[in-house]
This record gives sequence, structure tokens and C-alpha cells, in this order.
Amino acid sequence: MPTRKHKQEAETDAQPDKNAEAEAQASEAEKIESAAATSPVTELAPELVEAQAKAQEYLDGWQRERADFFNYKRRIEREMAQSAQNALGNALRRYLDIADDLERALRNRPAEGEGAAWANGIDLIYRKLLAAFEADGVKMIDTEGAFFDPSLHEAISQEDDPKLESGQIIGVVQTGYMLGERVLRPARVRVAR
Repeated sequence: MPTRKHKQEAETDAQPDKNAEAEAQASEAEKIESAAATSPVTELAPELVEAQAKAQEYLDGWQRERADFFNYKRRIEREMAQSAQNALGNALRRYLDIADDLERALRNRPAEGEGAAWANGIDLIYRKLLAAFEADGVKMIDTEGAFFDPSLHEAISQEDDPKLESGQIIGVVQTGYMLGERVLRPARVRVAR
């Protein structure tokens, strides 16, 4: 049977093993820490941060350039549409005089005889011309009961008319036309004082 003394000696012999194990574990932890401190991951951390900053800079630049491109594309499309509308407006202006001539011819149309049939043909041509204008987005400037607007009308004369208010349109000398929101030709009008 082991005595108390034997037990204490056995425990004392076992303690250095425990101390040795604790020292070995501490030594292992220090090795891991020192390896981590000198590992390629920690050495590359500043480069990683720098690469991420460059990537963000490139992304920001790319996004700015993309927005600039879309703005450029919209501006070019708007300018092309404006150019097309200008070209259409210039072409249609030449035909406005023809519409005026047909309108004047129809104001003095004969009511009977061979001239009436001829006038009906002219009326048909005039309506077809107006329909072609409408198809292209051209419309007449409405002056019926309207007041003078310098952006839409050109005053030919000012006359006294007790039935109308000052600035109200008395009559149209030449019809005005618009292409969309743009005035192709202002209406020439007589205005009440």
C-alpha cells in the first residue's frame, strides 16, 4: 500500500509534467502569434486596402463616365429630334403659301354653275393639304374670340370696335400655323383697341 509520502512524491513528479505541458502550450501560442504577425496575410493587408481603394476609385470613375455617356446620348437624341423638327418645319413653310392661296380662292368661290364644281375640287385639295399638315403635327393657330398674344400673333392693324374688348382679335388676315409647340408662322391679325 502506498503511503502518504509515496503519494506526495508521485504528485510532485506529476507536477513538472503539468508545468511542462502548460509551458509547451504557451510556447505553441507564442509561435502561432509570431507566425501570424509575420504571415503573408498580415504582410498583404496594406496592399489589400490599397487595391480596394483603387477598385472603388475605378468604380466611381466608371459610374461617372456611364452617367456622362447617358447624358450625352440623351442630348444627341434631343438635338437630332430638334433638327428633324426644324427640317420638317422648313419644308412645311413652303407649303403654307399654297394653303393660303387655296384658302383665298375658296373665299371667293362661285355658288352656281361650272365654277361651283371647280370650287368643290379646290376645296377637296385644300382639305387634303390640311389633313397632310395634321398628320405631320401641324395645326392652325386658333384666333376665334382670342386675345392678342405676341408669341402667336402678329398685329397688322389696331382698329376701334365697340363690340370687342381692347386687345381682342377682330379678324385674321393670314392664318398662323404651329408644329407641335413651336410657331411655324404667326397668325397676322387685326386687333381691337
